[in-house]
Parts: sequence; structure tokens; C-alpha cells
Amino acid sequence: MKNRIDQEGEGTLLSRRDWLGKLALPTAGAVVGAGLLGGKATAAIQTNAAKGINDPSAHFYNLRDYGAKGDGTTLDTAAFNTAIAACAAVGGGQVLVPPGQYLTGTIRLKSNITLLLEAGAEIIGTPDLTQYEPFTPPKGNPLAELAPSWHRALLLGINVENVTITGRGFINGNKVFDPRGEENMRGPHAVLFGNSRNITMRDISIKDAGNYAVLLEFTSDVDVGAIRITGGWDGVHFRGWKDRPSRNVSITDCELFTGDDGIAGCFWENTLISRCIINSSCNGIRLIGPAQRLIIHDCLFFGPGRFEHRTSRERHRTNMLAGILLQPGAWGPTEGHLDDVQISNITMHDVATPFSLTLAPGNTAGRIAMNRMTATGVYQAAASIESWAEEPLEKMTLRDVNFEFRGGGRVEQLQLPIHQAEQDARVLPVWGLYVRKVKVLELQDVRLNLIETDARPAFMAEDVGRIELDAFKTPRSDTQQFSLSKVQEVNLSETDVKIVAGMCVGLETRSNPLAITATIKNPSQSGLVNVQVSLDGRLQTRWVDMQANEQKDVVFTDWGNPAPGMHTVQCGDLQKKLHISE
Repeated sequence: MKNRIDQEGEGTLLSRRDWLGKLALPTAGAVVGAGLLGGKATAAIQTNAAKGINDPSAHFYNLRDYGAKGDGTTLDTAAFNTAIAACAAVGGGQVLVPPGQYLTGTIRLKSNITLLLEAGAEIIGTPDLTQYEPFTPPKGNPLAELAPSWHRALLLGINVENVTITGRGFINGNKVFDPRGEENMRGPHAVLFGNSRNITMRDISIKDAGNYAVLLEFTSDVDVGAIRITGGWDGVHFRGWKDRPSRNVSITDCELFTGDDGIAGCFWENTLISRCIINSSCNGIRLIGPAQRLIIHDCLFFGPGRFEHRTSRERHRTNMLAGILLQPGAWGPTEGHLDDVQISNITMHDVATPFSLTLAPGNTAGRIAMNRMTATGVYQAAASIESWAEEPLEKMTLRDVNFEFRGGGRVEQLQLPIHQAEQDARVLPVWGLYVRKVKVLELQDVRLNLIETDARPAFMAEDVGRIELDAFKTPRSDTQQFSLSKVQEVNLSETDVKIVAGMCVGLETRSNPLAITATIKNPSQSGLVNVQVSLDGRLQTRWVDMQANEQKDVVFTDWGNPAPGMHTVQCGDLQKKLHISE
């Protein structure tokens, strides 16, 4: 059945294939900027540029004709804004930025404008903070609570549509520093669109942004293609809100070398991230709120970052954190649904963790799928899939996944407590994969590998309805490789692991705090033993990885607060009475 998407304002329904087709088509402005017009049209534009002539009939405007010096010292803000205003006054067209270094404050973009940066053209942000203007977000969302100065930008589009920024030139944020800005250092963003739509950015380079390179606030129908971002904080950051998600954003064929997250944001609908190279001193892709119909395809992530995380200051940190980090609600309440996420053809190297999904209270998640993903040199944390929300994640599927971890975990790390993750990946008492509160988990052709031996298990799951293990591989080891708690059903296929029948040979109880310890003896074959203990008929299940002829104590807690009096504890054929005092 086709997944159908209601396009805002069109009143029609599109299939997923139709939607992807729309995202892949460049706008007319992008085609012009890429030099793909017919020879006569291209020649006409070049002739006008050479003569310095603005032809109103062609709606073509040369920045130099409006007084721009392009000498790197004269402030050219007025020239930009006058040329753009003149172009917009006749219904739009192209504003040509010829080779030169243009020092400027905020450039105010208008509807139906193509800003064409020729090779050798460089827009440079002035260090004079008084020359920047902000966007004012609509009230009633967290962005409106930030200081107005946080929304300043070098190139600023507010309530605009049909805008293209293209060409082989540079936008240089100039590392503009603001001692009164966020973290007492962040300055203006390089490019910001607010309350806008039908935006195209192609072929340009953005470097050294004072904050984010590209920020989209409540902006939809965006095509970001073949741009290169170096330095600064986030590369492309786009946010909507509950009643106004950011829809139909395509980020393709881009190279992002960022100090902070490569791509980030929240409240996304119909998002495509494809064929991108992401190198970061923070996270590759970080989602901090709900998203629906998200595709991440054919991307390369690698660390360490080529540009340091400027927030780390004197530490000059460059290690890359998570490759893909989906964490709705981690940076504040963002109630909503995460669903129809497809991640495929991904390669990673030297990341803290390849993938982490964490649901905070107030959020829900449907179906998430990961296909054909390889990560090597994972240096800190297991991949994790966790719900700390009221409801479990519906279904998580991993197919053809190969993760290689550095390992080296110590025995004492087995006792690490597991708390809800804050913003970044953390060390866990498991080295490969941790899963919490999921209805259905499918692991098909998943391989977890180690560079160094590790005392922790490879796979840990708790509070999972059903686990399907099909061709699931871990290194051969004398240590326990599986730790499964409150898992109702496990199905195995084409894996070295077997389900074997253990025997409960001992039962001990403790009332304060309440704990029940079952002693399990395994027969001659290694495998997973399903240990079940009940308290007055209330059943807890634990799957335990045991060697042949091994005997192991399995502790069950989390029984709540039973009423005072006598209670019945049972494990297999063993039964015991437990008295709880008032």
C-alpha cells in the first residue's frame, strides 16, 4: 500500500515516490544558478554581467551597479539591499554578485529573487554586531523564548517565498563573536529563513558561521543541494512546532564539516537526507523532537571533526559523538510522534556510537527501520534504542547491520546504573546493543564485532514484547553475551544461539528491599535459558545466557510494594513463602 502524503496548500495526495520526485526537482532559480539554461540565455546573462547593465525586462541586476565595492573593507550592506529591493519591485529576478569580497551586515532577501554568487565572490559578515537584524518567531513556542539577538543572520529571509541562493561563491560568517550571545560567544547565523517556503540553496559554500550555517524556522518546501559547509556550529538546522512542522525539506549531495551537529532540529515532516558527507565534532544528525516520514540514505559519517567544537573552548574537542541521534524531548518537552523513519546505506567511522534513539516522556514512536549500515571504530558506547516515555516504541528493525566496537570494557562496568540519557551517548553495562521498552524488535543479519575483548555482554534488552533474532552474530566469548530482562518472547533463526531448558535448583527471598534470587542450573548445552519467577501469580521473565553445566544466580527486583503479610514465591517446581512486615 502506498504511503500517501497530504501536501499543504495543494489539496492533493501524493505517493512517497511522487513526493521524492518533487524533492529531487530543482527550482527554476536553481537551474539558472547551476548554469543549465540554453546557450543563448546563458550568453545573454553573461553579456549583461560583462557590461554592467541591469535589464529590467530580463529582471537581472548586477550588484556593482548599486555601489558595491567588493574590496573587503567597505561596508556593502546598502548596495545588497538596494539591488534586491529593486529586483523585487518588478516582481523578482536575479541579483548577480560578481567576484570580490563584500563586507556586509544583514542582507534582506525578498520573494522571487535568485542571489547568484559567481566564482570568486565572497559575502563576508562584518564584526560590527549593530549591523545585524533578527527574525521574530511566532509566540507560543520555545524559539520565541530565546533572546531576539539569537535570531540574527547575515542573509535573512522573513515571510518570503521562491528564493534561491546559488553559484560557486562563498558566504563567510567571519567567526563573528558576541560576548553577550549564547554561551557568551555565539554571533549571527550565516543564513536564516523564517516563516518562508519554496527555498533553494545550491552549489554555494558557507564557512565560519558565527552560529548555525543554515537555520530554517517554520520554513517548508526547501531544497538544499550540493552545498559545502565548514566550521561554525550546526550545519543545517531546521525547526517547526506542533502546529507548524517543517515540511518537505531535502538535503542532498552536501559536504558538512561542522564544529557542532551536522544536521539538527525538530518537528519535521517529509524529510530527505541523501548522499551527504558529514564530519563533525559533535553529532552527525541530531533530531530533538518529533518527525514523520524521515529518510536518511546513502550518507558517510566520520570523525574526528576537522573543525573543533568551539563551545569546548580550551579543550579544543574534535572527537565525533553519535552518528545518528534521534532523541525527541531531550532538550525540553516536544510532545509528538516519531514514525516512518527509514535509514539505509550508511557508513560510519570513528564515532562515539553509531545510532541512539531515546524517547522522553510525552513522546511516542511507531516504526523505525535501519537497512545496510556499517560502523567501524566505535569508541565509546553501544548503539541504543530506548523508550523512557509512557508508551513503548512500536517496532524497530535492523537489517544487514555491521557494527565494530573498540571494546575494552571492564568487569566493574557491569554494575553501571542505566538512567535516561541526557543529550549525548553514555557508557552502558553492554558494549554492542541496548534496547529498552519496545514492542517488537527485529534483528536480521546483524553482526556485532570487537577490536578488544570486553567483559560486558554484547546485547542487553529489557521490557521487550518480542525479539526476532535472524542470523544475529556476536564474537565467541567465555563471558555472557546476552542479558534479556522482562522479554516476553524470543524467536531464533540461523544463529549460533540456542534456547535451552534450565532448572531452578534454589530460591532465596529478601523482604527489605524486596528481592527474589533464583539459582539456575543449565544442562550440557550452552544457550539462552528462560527463567520465570512469580510472586502471588505475578510473573517476571528473564532470559539468561548460560554456558554448558553452568549454575547462576538470577536476581529479580521491581515487584512494587506488596501488602504486608504472607506471599507465595515460585520458580519452576520450587515454592517458598515470603513474609512482608508492616
